[in-house]
Parts: sequence; C-alpha cells; structure tokens
Amino acid sequence: MNFRKKVVVLVLGLAISGCAGHYHHPQETRSYLSDVEAMNTKRVTITKPKTVSQHLGPVEVCMSVTGYTVEPAKNGVNEGKGHHHLLIDTPMPENLDRPLGKDANHVHMGDGSSCKTLTLGPGPHTVRAVFAKGNHVPYNPAVTDAITIYIGRHLK
Repeated sequence: MNFRKKVVVLVLGLAISGCAGHYHHPQETRSYLSDVEAMNTKRVTITKPKTVSQHLGPVEVCMSVTGYTVEPAKNGVNEGKGHHHLLIDTPMPENLDRPLGKDANHVHMGDGSSCKTLTLGPGPHTVRAVFAKGNHVPYNPAVTDAITIYIGRHLK
C-alpha cells in the first residue's frame, strides 16, 4: 500500500472512530467558550505536534496547562499542582483513584518538564496527555488531551 493510500485509510479511520461517540476534542470545545469562561477552565493542551501530523523519526510532544501549576513529583501532593504523563496507544484508565502505570505506554514526566521526545514505530499512534498529582493519581475529572500522529518511513 503506497503512502497516500495509508494516509487516506488513517484519515477515514479517524473520521469513523470520531463518529462512534460524542467526544469533543478540547480544541473544538474551546472555540465555543467565551474569553471569561476560557480563563476559568482547567485543562491540559498538547501544543506540539499537531493532531494527524506526519513524522519520520522521534517526535517531540509538548503540553501546556491552564488552571494548574506544573511541579516535580518529588514536591508531593499539592492541590492545583502536578505533572504531565503521556499515555501512548492506550486508553484512559477507568479508575482515576489509582496512580498511572509506568511502562513503555505510560510515560511519567515527574521531573516537571512539559516536553518529551518519543521514539515510536511506523504507523498511526494516539498520544494522550494526562495531568496528575505528585503521587501520579490523575485529577478527577480527568484533565486530558489527545492527538493522533503518523510515523512513516518515507514522507512525500
């Protein structure tokens, strides 16, 4: 299958999966908020890369937060503060009362950083940012954003 066909299949798959539920991407939701509402909203946003973007090799994922303060996990659990986690090709856990796992699909950024370079295999990947407290337990309701990216061997 050539590259264009793969991209078409990826885009169609995303469109079909988007129709399966009533999930609204935070970037779509923000366009409907007034300036005052937006200032009072607590959220995490993946600022880099853009969703449905294509990459040849390692990709840097960067996040920003509104309504929270990023700090290292070693500072402990402090209300309104925490750090980023990245969930790669794995769904959001149903139980938000437990710490997030730590493995190849669950990346902890407990050092307080806002960017992480990921090396992913070829194909489509879903990357989800989750903001959690110092003990790695996500806020409830979840403070999250997700993108889909494509890693390809030969991009045109």
